[in-house]
Amino acid sequence: MSLDLDAYLEESGAVLRGHFRLSSGRHSDVYVEKFRILEQPEVLGTLCDTLATQAKALSPEVVVGPTTGGIILAFEIARRLKIGALYAERENGARVFRRDARLAPNARVLVVDDVLTTGTSVREVLELVRSKEGNPIGVAVLIDRSNGEADFGCPLMAAHQVQARTFAPDSLPEWLAAIPVREPGTRFSSGPA
Repeated sequence: MSLDLDAYLEESGAVLRGHFRLSSGRHSDVYVEKFRILEQPEVLGTLCDTLATQAKALSPEVVVGPTTGGIILAFEIARRLKIGALYAERENGARVFRRDARLAPNARVLVVDDVLTTGTSVREVLELVRSKEGNPIGVAVLIDRSNGEADFGCPLMAAHQVQARTFAPDSLPEWLAAIPVREPGTRFSSGPA
């Protein structure tokens, strides 16, 4: 599939512009709506192919992703690598493996997520993997909007980069503060994430 991903992201509404309060609490003039990507199996497949190809050199034994979008990615990337997938769900505010899912000790784990900004979800999954004696060997994300600031102590791969600035709530530039703020995203929804 030949795809101008930057154009697709803009045209599909996956990249939004305005004033957004992100799930991290920081503010940005750019928001990536992951569901516009997750709704398009062919686009998602192309991105997962890219990540699976990059991750193969690390020889992962299992892929772990957080709810919500990370579950889809874990499944799709694990399928391409012909290995298993586990899902890090939220329970009492912490990431856990539910439904008797088990991670083998010392398993080589590829952690995946949809959109990376501050890395909170990835860090939660890495903490869970390490608490179960797994060996995180890499992190793979669909969209990296961290501007190179994320460090997880293992290789980071991204299918695509989106340049976006973020600001602390007490350091908003006047031009951004003048725009009404929106709060999209999973962490702001009323249901469990």
